[in-house]
Amino acid sequence: MLVDTHCHLADQAFADVSATLTRARTAGVTRVIAVGGAPESNRAVLALARRHEGVRPAFGFHPERFDLDDAVLEEVFAQLEAARSDLVAVGEIGLPWYGLDRVDDAAMVRAHAVTRLVRSLAVARRLELPVLLHAPHGAADQARRLLAERPVAAAVFHWHKAESAVTRAILESGGYLGITPEVVYRERDRRLVAEAPLDQLLPESDGPWAYAGPFGGRPGEPAMVRNVATAVAAIRGLPVEAVTEALAANAQRCFGPGL
Repeated sequence: MLVDTHCHLADQAFADVSATLTRARTAGVTRVIAVGGAPESNRAVLALARRHEGVRPAFGFHPERFDLDDAVLEEVFAQLEAARSDLVAVGEIGLPWYGLDRVDDAAMVRAHAVTRLVRSLAVARRLELPVLLHAPHGAADQARRLLAERPVAAAVFHWHKAESAVTRAILESGGYLGITPEVVYRERDRRLVAEAPLDQLLPESDGPWAYAGPFGGRPGEPAMVRNVATAVAAIRGLPVEAVTEALAANAQRCFGPGL
């Protein structure tokens, strides 16, 4: 069982979810964690999970959605409480990075995002759910520090990108690192996979993000998790079957029996 641990399956790019999931199953990807980032996408991923075998929902509040106010965050918290028995994670949540150069007061936006993340971690802890974190580059260390003070069931640093020292600290704290199809062709990701413990890696498509290299700009989809597993095996010098089993075990340990 391979698991796509982070896919925006409710995105309009996935016009035919059934066909997408059929391709995934053909590639050996039998579970897809469909992430939300606002009330509407949270409702959509829950509906997908109820219609499609193998889809598991996660509810979140995306930190780069600067159009969402605190009333929306409260709505997301209410959704989390109401749908707890259906959920495998809280996410996508985290800290902004990519959009900070487009706001008037980045320091204020960062501070507000920290407050929101602290509150989200408290909800995740109370509900005993792991978190899927958006904390790329320079945001990763601050997210790590917040987690150190507010531990949750498990934390996945989705599509991890950070300095080596920060990565080591995350790994030492027991965090998981999300590995995308970029590992097939990007040296930064390949180096990360070579150095990190295998039992702390989780494959993800982050679909429908479009990938370069051999994917030729095609949108990411769950079937590409097979490419991730094959690349990890080649980098580590291990049989693909052994790596597939290890990655599946990681997902089961992180997300629990509901997976």
